[in-house]
Amino acid sequence: VQLVESGGGSVQAGGSLALSCAASGVIISTYSVCLAWFRQAPGKERGGVAAIGGDGVTGYEDPVKGRFTVSEDNANNTLYLQMSSLRAEGTAKYYCAASLRRDDCGWYARQLNQAGFNDWGQGTQVTVSS
Repeated sequence: VQLVESGGGSVQAGGSLALSCAASGVIISTYSVCLAWFRQAPGKERGGVAAIGGDGVTGYEDPVKGRFTVSEDNANNTLYLQMSSLRAEGTAKYYCAASLRRDDCGWYARQLNQAGFNDWGQGTQVTVSS
């Protein structure tokens, strides 16, 4: 499985940015596949932001609910993260990740289980200036 992110950059607080993750070696529309976006801010642990199962069911970290939208284009085997109303705390490196277990799309204690995701992209930097 290969995951390649793109679309990062710099934006002012309140602005929008869209990230893409092109997947190969996995068919993202497969029911058992879970794709997710994680982020790691400087000095902080990496944590889940949004996830989508092969059935299209989505889930989000509480701070981004209503502002971020995760989606996938099955025809192009690509995952997206549309981010709006960005805040300075959104500055981080964003990673897409894939799991072949649908259960890894579950949120437990408001977190995704990172250990379940075996395949990761190289990450793309998002910088939000206030």
